Amino acid sequence: MAAKDRFHEVVKIALEKEQWTITDDPLRLDVGGTKFEIDLGAEQLLAAERGAEKIAVEIKTFLSDSPLTDYHAALGQFLNYRLALEISEPQRILYLAVPVIAYEAFFKREFAQLSVERYQIKQIIYDPIQEVIVQWIT
Repeated sequence: MAAKDRFHEVVKIALEKEQWTITDDPLRLDVGGTKFEIDLGAEQLLAAERGAEKIAVEIKTFLSDSPLTDYHAALGQFLNYRLALEISEPQRILYLAVPVIAYEAFFKREFAQLSVERYQIKQIIYDPIQEVIVQWIT
């Protein structure tokens, strides 16, 4: 099992505060003989006629000296996870969870904005101190 991200529990608590039920910790997939572990799987019961909304969340801290290097790794992982989900659990929407500090310092830059738009990266911006979700970017 892969090591949990430093803010794993923070994001889990923040999702639960927004009435998400954690269904998988981690969410394990096997696609064509390749095993994947996405940090969290969650669902939220919606109006009866709509059923449940299901998400998968990959949590990142972006705490290294190079946010660009962190982003390169996160982007590759995100794209592979999204493809695996499209094959095995297409009803699940993948989000990249990013701390608000990294969002303000890196993800608001022009290049990061262009990249997020190009690769259609859905984000959850979380506050690791308050243990809350600050923003959903879909």
